[in-house]
Amino acid sequence: MVRHKEVMKMRTYMIEKVVLVASIFSIVVDASRYIHRPDGAGPRLWSLPIQRSFVADDDSVIRLWPMPSQVTRGNSSISVSPNLGISLLVAGLRESQSSAIVVETFTRYKQIIFRHFESDPAKLNPIKVSVDSKQLYLDTIHVNITLDDDDLDFDTDEEYHLFIPSDLDTEQAYLQANTIYGAVRGLETFSQLCIFNFTSKETEIRSAPWDIVDSPRFKYRGLLLDTSRHYQPVEAIKQVLDSMAYAKLNVLHWHIVDEESFPLEIPSLPKLWNGAYSSSERYTTSDAREIVRYAKARGIKVMAEIDVPGHAESWGYGYSDLWPSSTCREPLDVSKNFTFEVINSILTDMREIFPFGLFHLGGDEVNTDCWSNTPEVKQWLDDNEMTAHDAYVYFVLRAQQLALSLGWQPVNWEETFNEFADMLDPRTIVHNWLGPGVAPKVVAKGFQCIVSNQDVWYLDHLNVKWKSFYTNEPLLGITNATEQQLVLGGEVCMWGETVDPSDLLQTIWPRAAAAAERLWSPLEYTSRLYDEVETRLEYFRCLLNQRNIAAAPVTNTFARSAPYGPGSCYVQ
Repeated sequence: MVRHKEVMKMRTYMIEKVVLVASIFSIVVDASRYIHRPDGAGPRLWSLPIQRSFVADDDSVIRLWPMPSQVTRGNSSISVSPNLGISLLVAGLRESQSSAIVVETFTRYKQIIFRHFESDPAKLNPIKVSVDSKQLYLDTIHVNITLDDDDLDFDTDEEYHLFIPSDLDTEQAYLQANTIYGAVRGLETFSQLCIFNFTSKETEIRSAPWDIVDSPRFKYRGLLLDTSRHYQPVEAIKQVLDSMAYAKLNVLHWHIVDEESFPLEIPSLPKLWNGAYSSSERYTTSDAREIVRYAKARGIKVMAEIDVPGHAESWGYGYSDLWPSSTCREPLDVSKNFTFEVINSILTDMREIFPFGLFHLGGDEVNTDCWSNTPEVKQWLDDNEMTAHDAYVYFVLRAQQLALSLGWQPVNWEETFNEFADMLDPRTIVHNWLGPGVAPKVVAKGFQCIVSNQDVWYLDHLNVKWKSFYTNEPLLGITNATEQQLVLGGEVCMWGETVDPSDLLQTIWPRAAAAAERLWSPLEYTSRLYDEVETRLEYFRCLLNQRNIAAAPVTNTFARSAPYGPGSCYVQ
């Protein structure tokens, strides 16, 4: 029996085959567009006029992504000094335990903002002062943070207030936030306001003054990254984290292992990563800690996942006793205490790496035939007066208790709710993926929920356009205010069957950005699909490209298709 997710993967595979055929057909049909060079050098494609655009210079559009909660702006321009600095106060102190993250963030964005300047500070333009002593360059951002705390968890406050003046002689730029992570979000917004003028060779902020008060609509804004179906190197994961910060996503759901491979080092069980594809496609504990550190510096939590009891065949290449039999390898053997000892050891080791308060235990697509068809396991079921379904319930609940004992709140895919909602621990967060209509049922029973409707928020579904990502509403069908609070947010999912470092980023972006704005910006804005939304998304896609994030064109027939021909980035 082919499981539902595998059916969806097969559908994606077939779609890509159709895309290939269509591309070949398109080349044949467009053969008339070839012309021969007068120098006899051979044919050149795209004889039509090159597309040009002045969208990048159109100040009528607020070119910020995601759209802030409250924005006012003026009609003046100011220049930003390449010697820009920050004046930082954290809880009234110049030096604090958490100020390092703010300084690191500012330094990172300064490199982005001034990427067209020479790196030698001595060669940078000095701050200029006019003859009447009025300051012409913004040279300082005053950053004031209320709390001296670098903890990053589920309820971390991300609100900020950013003010950029038009009269630098009488007013100063400031960024106010309750936490350092609110300041991180505000600095991203500031960086998007800075535009390099290639004529004057200066960085400008147009439409000043800016007064932005901003905070996210949902506290959970996630992206799942699957590193089991294809190994993603640490540097590729870091690029994903960089790009998530640009779109203000704040949870990396790291689907580390699955039935195909087990690439993570577990010190107490050193043979587990024998299930990796090769000895070169693995993550050490140091790698995992570095990913968590890198994410934290960008205000991103890392929620790890081990999917049990299904999707776990790879575990047995190191410890074959975890398989019901050598010919029937998953779900994990429910009849042995050894299975739960292994899970406990994995969770204990991972707790030292992943401090975030949520842990994903999977629980989806469990085909219990191996339990019923393996004599030893079947005997255990009979001795305990269990059906195979009873054993599925038993396994999920026992795994939940192991996670809870380590201080984690368990997250499970929706099948666990669909099959035995009344038996789940009340602290369970139910992760929707199968389709719409689940979240209202989940919150009606008092459970928290994360929305990842596969029809519109699965990035491996290449035929789903950005507008479907944008219009997917996590609170659809939920009108009770108390129940609405139980929807923590949503997550786009990058399953890894057809992505590796060669096509990872262009499959994620820009469609993930459409969901990111839905999760961040006010409903009264995102519920109305203005034409300018596409214009801003095209601008954001170009901004990602300029920041070395390989985002595909917005108006693709299929998600990660290449541009159709020469032209401006802003005419896609």
